[in-house]
Amino acid sequence: MIRHGFDPVVDARTRVLILGSLPGDVSLMAAQYYAHPRNGFWPLMGGLLGEALPALSYEDRLDRLKARGVGLWDVIASAERSGSLDAAIRSPEAADLHSLAAGLPELRAVAFNGGLAAKQGRRILADLQGVALIDLPSSSPAHARPLVEKRQAWAVLAPFLG
Repeated sequence: MIRHGFDPVVDARTRVLILGSLPGDVSLMAAQYYAHPRNGFWPLMGGLLGEALPALSYEDRLDRLKARGVGLWDVIASAERSGSLDAAIRSPEAADLHSLAAGLPELRAVAFNGGLAAKQGRRILADLQGVALIDLPSSSPAHARPLVEKRQAWAVLAPFLG
């Protein structure tokens, strides 16, 4: 089945762009980034920003991210996939990351949420100048690394968050 990603969540203040691979089934059904209740994204970002993001409505979470200079998108615009695992992605169509990055005047870092996002994103953005490219462990519950370890790894974003 063909899956399509969401529109980017960015504005002119975006300093850090976090790129996943492609939303999973739970996120697609909810029409929300990182909607799976066991995905660590919202607790991880809440910890970095010092805000209780998981307690907020989805729209308020997005507003808080944008207010703090954080944007979201995915490296894959669409692909064939059965289920939610990145390993099941076939025939991926890349998102237009260059055009997005070109329209973000404050962009200082692109962070890849997981291995597939990093592999695809680094290939697409290999010639991007003046922007740090950062690989992060996946926030997905499919990657069973303890959240405390993920928090330590995600802390590399702190200097870019102001």
